[in-house]
Amino acid sequence: MELVSIADVRAAATDIAGTVLRTPLMRTGWDADLWLKPESLQPVGSFKLRGATHAVARLTPAERARGVVTHSSGNHGLALAYAARAAGVPCRIVVPEGAPAAKVDRIRALGVEVLLVPPPRRVPEAERIAAATGAVLVPPFDDRRIVAGQGTIGLEIVEDLPDVDVVLVPVGGGGLSSGVATAVRALRPEATVVGVEPELAADARDSLAAGSVVVWGEERTYRTIADGLRLPPSELTLAHLAARLDRIVTVTEEEIRAAMVRLVRDARLVVEPSAAVAVAARLFRAAEIPTGRTVAVVTGGNVDPAVLASVLVP
Repeated sequence: MELVSIADVRAAATDIAGTVLRTPLMRTGWDADLWLKPESLQPVGSFKLRGATHAVARLTPAERARGVVTHSSGNHGLALAYAARAAGVPCRIVVPEGAPAAKVDRIRALGVEVLLVPPPRRVPEAERIAAATGAVLVPPFDDRRIVAGQGTIGLEIVEDLPDVDVVLVPVGGGGLSSGVATAVRALRPEATVVGVEPELAADARDSLAAGSVVVWGEERTYRTIADGLRLPPSELTLAHLAARLDRIVTVTEEEIRAAMVRLVRDARLVVEPSAAVAVAARLFRAAEIPTGRTVAVVTGGNVDPAVLASVLVP
């Protein structure tokens, strides 16, 4: 399988300029060797805008006319809706029932069509719409354009901290971690790239161990509060992770919540649970991670107010 290259990531960086915010690296007050990459500051509140914007930029004129469709628990759908509206491209989003209301409301506010379906129907429904309308299916992570777009985070990290030693990145479907590992491995081969998963959704860890995609199933992964990390990797992203990710560590639900509290109170960042797992690894899994100048990718801030309240005031 041909993997995404650093040239692909650089091309994506050109495509997304002007739509996507180049987020800063923030030093933390509690850890002298920890920087945060706050993708929660993006216009749509998450890193997903990078891959979505790159995918829309790569559409042909005929594809733009037919529009785009995707399935998403929230952040990717919101990002694609924003990118499509910015480019004047029709868009439909298939959202699984039970997705955070804050994310669904924001998608609808962008004026796109939202279809709520049972979680097992999310992919088949998006595929049905694509077949019926000719819309281009833009999956959340199983797409080279998405991987390259998310990889611009790694590009920016190395540009802003050339001597970075460790990059901690959340792992769900693997698009973000694949892209970040691609960029960091090419530009700073001395650095270690560590993926972080919830213990209750560690299918990427198991997939790497097995050498093939291991699907836990949503009845298991929906136990984690980190709703953006509940899907397994694809064959495409697993190939990238196997070649370019150094290791995966897992964190508990209690550790994710504690990291959220730290980020809100001490970094003044509103974060969703999925965005806190990298910091949780730094706080609670230090023995499993190399020391040195470390960047934790904080992926998004589109948290349901009730969830945030339950974490801050248990």
